[in-house]
Amino acid sequence: MSQPAPTGSMPETAAGAAPAAYETVEQLVRAQLSKALGGKRGMVEGALPTITFTLAWVVGRDLRVALSLGAGLAGVLLVVRLVQRQTPQFVLNAIVGIAIAAVFALRSGEAQDAFLPGIIYNAGYAALMVGSVLIRWPLVGFVIGSVTGDPTSWRSDTGLVRLCGRLTLLLAVPCVLRVAVQYPLWLGGEEMVAWLGAAKIALGWPLQVAALASMVWLLSRNATPLVPQQAAAA
Repeated sequence: MSQPAPTGSMPETAAGAAPAAYETVEQLVRAQLSKALGGKRGMVEGALPTITFTLAWVVGRDLRVALSLGAGLAGVLLVVRLVQRQTPQFVLNAIVGIAIAAVFALRSGEAQDAFLPGIIYNAGYAALMVGSVLIRWPLVGFVIGSVTGDPTSWRSDTGLVRLCGRLTLLLAVPCVLRVAVQYPLWLGGEEMVAWLGAAKIALGWPLQVAALASMVWLLSRNATPLVPQQAAAA
């Protein structure tokens, strides 16, 4: 998704900083979520190593070979990014994920444990996001604060707190669904590895895109000023 074009005068960020590129919360969150997904290429780069590992293990039933192939493909993708002088962020994320998965799987010798770090991560992330909403400090609010230069000013606007809470819950939904689907499969042992791989891919970027679409729909219904105090003064 392309970054929305700003309109009107832009609020200042921290003292001496350049004007912010966004005027409303909706513009900011749409742009930040698009960047977080990495576009189509970033999503493909994140999925390919998992696909390679899963297929290699299903065919050969050799854990070390499957992990090596997944890591090798990630390495090739990294080299391509560097040669093209493009950001390797999303490939590096995949490499870190494979490294952690390899540690878990090789320690236990069980292929399904390659998916355990992702399950733990999603469970912790979901708990953090839901908890932040319950205590009325939704995490999306801090994304806004990082741009405005004041990490907590958004809490002075109850409408903005509610909006950030809804957005944070929408971000939590994919994490909750991943744990609900993948944890029972992980309990099924090595016979469920193929299903685990399929579930990880299906519940990865497609689910994230669905959550993004829901957030865009919610954001399209509002036009919340990025700095409520400045809007009121105007």
